[in-house]
Amino acid sequence: MALWILRGCFLLIAIGLALSLTANPELIEGDSLEDNGSTRLFIFVVFVVGAIVAVLIDVIARNKRIDMISSVYFGLVVGLFLTYVVDLALTPLFGLGVGSFGGIGPETARALIVSFAGISICYGCVSLLWQTKDDFRFVIPYVEFSKDVKGSKPYVLDTSVVIDGRIADIIETGIVDNQLVMPRFVLAELQGIADSSDKMRRARGRRGLDVLDKLRNNQNIDFKIYDRELPEMQGQPVDMKLLLLAKHLEGKVVTGDFNLNKVAKLQNVPVINLNEIANSLKPVFLPGELIRIKVVKAGEGSGQGVGYLDDGTMIVIEDGREHIGKEVDITVTSMLQTSAGRMVFGKFDGRG
Repeated sequence: MALWILRGCFLLIAIGLALSLTANPELIEGDSLEDNGSTRLFIFVVFVVGAIVAVLIDVIARNKRIDMISSVYFGLVVGLFLTYVVDLALTPLFGLGVGSFGGIGPETARALIVSFAGISICYGCVSLLWQTKDDFRFVIPYVEFSKDVKGSKPYVLDTSVVIDGRIADIIETGIVDNQLVMPRFVLAELQGIADSSDKMRRARGRRGLDVLDKLRNNQNIDFKIYDRELPEMQGQPVDMKLLLLAKHLEGKVVTGDFNLNKVAKLQNVPVINLNEIANSLKPVFLPGELIRIKVVKAGEGSGQGVGYLDDGTMIVIEDGREHIGKEVDITVTSMLQTSAGRMVFGKFDGRG
């Protein structure tokens, strides 16, 4: 509501300014009353239409990014300051009584040069800030030189977590509101997997691309493809590039790769392992608890049988080998939980 009041005030001010300008008798000179009136009407219409267009653009462009807007503001300020410096430097040169330039007077020539230089400098400043906005964040009216994200840290996705697909389901729950970053080199690796000659590998790669497309089209998350590669990434494998990028962005790596999880911890890079999250959400079995499970195969130990819960948790059953293919009651004796998964150990209860 307050925003619409601001827009209404802006339109009223624009109309008032237009009326004030057109009512000034010294502003407009015309050969006739008709020409004078046409000019005033033209100025009034231009002001009002321009104000309405500005409001419409503001209404339509709802998803405004502060880093992009701040880059434009700061780039224009720097560009205009540098243009002023250029103007000061050229003023003595054109004030030395230099003649005309191809029929153009010195003042006109200086104005043309300064105008062209100003446009070029402003463009260059804004373009530079847009291309480097991931290294610094510019906030108006103050300038904060810091890394790209303050507060919630970005989540840098790796290939395994995208192929896994559970990240999309987690995002759908609304529990994650951090920015998701997909590095270009990880996307290239994923595309290579999708183009593989191996059927299973190709299917996994295409599943990962489908998950990325789902994340990109989700309007409730901030998903970004990170194109730049840091100089220190040159010649490094994908996993090391991922860790270097996470350090650069002061973010966290999201992975399902057990080995990458270990390396990230050795490099002091924060990491989120989806397997650990899944394991923490699985039902907890207490020693002595009775559960019913189907024995599907023999275990590695003597007399052991193996069964699985619906979520994939492996159950190792003592004295269960003789009951392969049957559902039996077991008593839970212990549990083993690691980042690679969870195992439940039980003993055949004697009921079948």
